[in-house]
Amino acid sequence: MAEEWMGYLEANQPRFREELLDLLRIPSVSTDPEMAGEVRRAAEWVAARLRRAGMTDVRLLETGGHPAVYGEWLGAPGRPTVLVYGHFDVQPADPLHLWTHPPFEPAVVEGRVYARGATDMKGNLLLPIIACEALLQTEGRLPLNVKFLFEGEEEIGSPHLGPVLEQNRDLLACDVMVSADGGMGTPERPEVWLGPRGLVGLQINLRTADRDLHSGNGGLAVNPIHALVRLLDSMRDAEGRVTVAGFYDRVRPLTPAERAEIAAAALPLEEFRRTTGTRGFFGEPEYTPYERASARPTLEVNGIWGGFTGPGVKTVIPCEAHAKITCRLVPDQSPAEIREKLVAHILAHTPAYAEVSIEHLPGEADPYLIPPDHPAQRALVRVLTRLTGREPRVTRGFGTVPVMGLVKRVLGAETITLGVGQSDERAHAPDEFLRLASFERGQQAFVMLLAELARAL
Repeated sequence: MAEEWMGYLEANQPRFREELLDLLRIPSVSTDPEMAGEVRRAAEWVAARLRRAGMTDVRLLETGGHPAVYGEWLGAPGRPTVLVYGHFDVQPADPLHLWTHPPFEPAVVEGRVYARGATDMKGNLLLPIIACEALLQTEGRLPLNVKFLFEGEEEIGSPHLGPVLEQNRDLLACDVMVSADGGMGTPERPEVWLGPRGLVGLQINLRTADRDLHSGNGGLAVNPIHALVRLLDSMRDAEGRVTVAGFYDRVRPLTPAERAEIAAAALPLEEFRRTTGTRGFFGEPEYTPYERASARPTLEVNGIWGGFTGPGVKTVIPCEAHAKITCRLVPDQSPAEIREKLVAHILAHTPAYAEVSIEHLPGEADPYLIPPDHPAQRALVRVLTRLTGREPRVTRGFGTVPVMGLVKRVLGAETITLGVGQSDERAHAPDEFLRLASFERGQQAFVMLLAELARAL
């Protein structure tokens, strides 16, 4: 009964919090080769936690990089099967001097736990495990079959997740996936997420000479930074529209209903300005800022470098310049097609006096949207409505979660998202934190969701 699992959660909350702190102490930074052993240690910790919760066939799935973790409870024959996804790797903690507390020595302050990975997403990872444990300990069973897949490479773009899914199709087969990598808004403003945008990225390298030259050669020697800036500027017009030929060919037009949905879920722009310190908004004028950030594709320069950048002056004309660009993609764009169009634009707009090379950046991902009337999505809306007393707003993600498009393509399953991260909890930034009240509420939400999905699917 509900009172039994609720009582179990309440009685064991001190242990659950200590487990969260234990996991947060593992510096599982997937991008750092020197931390590979720590990422594996986190995988082994998660596998052990799944076993303690009552999962069977728990194992590490080896990849060409960091391992993934699998576990299952299949004691409900004839009932639907849910695949729960999450990741145990984290972003680097640099710059360390901006942290109030050491990033891998979690500190609990006024109902918040501060540590790298607290909100993204070690706190979320534990929620479905704890929910399953509570049900198994109080009711002896789950209302449907549950499989777990936790990876250790999400923060580097999930480069080996596709092969893991391909090689384990039967093992991972499911009726729907629940991603714990996300949020559900706040109790006062609950949200359900339809899905994230996709991603493709390139690095552009321009060279105009064999070596750096004295700047007295200006007017004779060409400057690759000037050439690169002009090339980058050619990709967008003055109002922010992408000018790469064919870039928008497959972009679905927004319906009036979709635009109204985005408007209803949008936070006030002044709140965004206050919390981020942004000086203004920029982009396609035909769309609102939140439409541009959630339902329109983008092209952004993420980094640009070349020449002398140290203190003081060095009168030099550099011989090379570089830039990294990424595009967020929306249905029905594909990373491969947009990459091809970007390369064609770069080659066409590179001046004859420059040599260009183009590198494909890791982390490509398909865009994904679940149909809003999918039974699992409707089940999630009912759960959050009961949990908060408010009907959740429907929103789209600004960023990218590669697993959703991969699971749709490889396993043919749709994905719903249930997590407790909030936008102000400084994911990827110094002083990342998680509200412990959210950690408790998320455990309840997952118990409720499993029951609701058993009825809906």
